[in-house]
Amino acid sequence: MTEPAKTELGTADILRILELLPHRYPFLLVDKIIEMNGDESCIGIKNVTFNEPQFNGHFPGRPVMPGVMLIEGMAQTAGALCVASRGDKAPRLVYFMTIDNAKFRKPVVPGDVVEYHLTKMKQRVNMWWFKGEAKVDGKVACEAEISAMLVS
Repeated sequence: MTEPAKTELGTADILRILELLPHRYPFLLVDKIIEMNGDESCIGIKNVTFNEPQFNGHFPGRPVMPGVMLIEGMAQTAGALCVASRGDKAPRLVYFMTIDNAKFRKPVVPGDVVEYHLTKMKQRVNMWWFKGEAKVDGKVACEAEISAMLVS
């Protein structure tokens, strides 16, 4: 008989995220992780502010968060979860491998709080696959399936 999966709830503030990921300003796209369920799922938060560099050109007079940055934010959140779940065996790098079924539903603008909802679809040794949604006010702004590889 198999035992049920162990549930470990946790969080990560910005200092912990900086330990888990190699990304730094201006390319760190997750501010905190409010829920980490073992290596199964997590919710990351990104506070979108007008003073971020991408808004100088995307778009002048009508700032919109680039969709590719939303997907990168989901990937960073998933990567932090993977590294945190490995504990002492944590690798130093997480490589983004694939993006599938990406859809952009609504624009994200300065002042929005983005929630990155990630759920593990499968894992094989050092490869991980996640289903992700970026939500603002409970509405899906972006969704995609992503995969990553952890490298020592």
